[in-house]
Amino acid sequence: MVRIGNVAVDPPLILAPMAGITDRDFRLLIRRLGGCGLVSMEFISSEGLTRQRPSTLKMLHFVDEERPIAIQIYGSDPAKMAEAARLVADMGADVCDVNMGCPANKVLKGCAGAALTGDLPLARRIVRAVRAAVTVPLTVKFRLGMREDAATFLELGRICQEEGADAVTLHPRTARQQFSGRAEWGAIGELKRALVIPVVGNGDVTTPEEAVAMRRQTGCDAVMIGRASLTNPWIFLQAAALLGGEPYGQPSLTQRRALMRTHFHEVIGREDERTALHKLRRFTGWYTHGLPDGRTLRRRLSELASAQAVLGAVEDYFLAQGAA
Repeated sequence: MVRIGNVAVDPPLILAPMAGITDRDFRLLIRRLGGCGLVSMEFISSEGLTRQRPSTLKMLHFVDEERPIAIQIYGSDPAKMAEAARLVADMGADVCDVNMGCPANKVLKGCAGAALTGDLPLARRIVRAVRAAVTVPLTVKFRLGMREDAATFLELGRICQEEGADAVTLHPRTARQQFSGRAEWGAIGELKRALVIPVVGNGDVTTPEEAVAMRRQTGCDAVMIGRASLTNPWIFLQAAALLGGEPYGQPSLTQRRALMRTHFHEVIGREDERTALHKLRRFTGWYTHGLPDGRTLRRRLSELASAQAVLGAVEDYFLAQGAA
């Protein structure tokens, strides 16, 4: 267990914010499976939030069952970031997280996300403004720097600590790398040794064993897991078992079928047809990764024109595989 301000993160495993993925339905799925100490909302534009854009506000829906929950905001204007932080705190977020790690070009062009690792004075002003605006725990997620020859993570970590952040998360790749190459776990250990506040490690944790290995090798206080949870939503439960010195089991086909059915019914019930169809296709691709004859099902999805048809195809697949 680790404390981020007054929030206990137990187990010390965190669902990463992922754009278009960590919506309410996926967060609830992860929470109900167990083993995740903190879930994160997909990142929220400070511009969209302060302007009260309907598309942004729709993303902010959450329920008490998800708690504790972090809401991540991004932007480059300290005043707007402060106002966005006040809004998410008023909405009941348990943690306010500032994104200084997104490497997407459209975010970098706005001098936000990982671009802030290359503008430390602006990064400081943002953290200071957000800290002054809210009393809820404040965290900041960032990368090594813009390029390998311009690493700024240690200095940025110190800035965050000096300006009152309660914890930081490091994804040890540069903005230029995006998700290529390997995450440099050694940098997480460097940051942990340089700071007093908790440090969360993130990057290339693809198995429960790697979550344990990251903590052991780096000394980080918690582990944030993102993409691996898409193909294995049980990874938090499994990693929590290993952290507690217990073995873990693998989900059966019946359990996988139940997970997909529950998740997909939630999506269909909340989203319009076009969005639901898009999400069901994407998640079916992830959830059936590595399953027997899963490729045949994934190929079939492109032929299906409705969310209900996708749900029916998934049911047919599991019945053919003998899942009860």
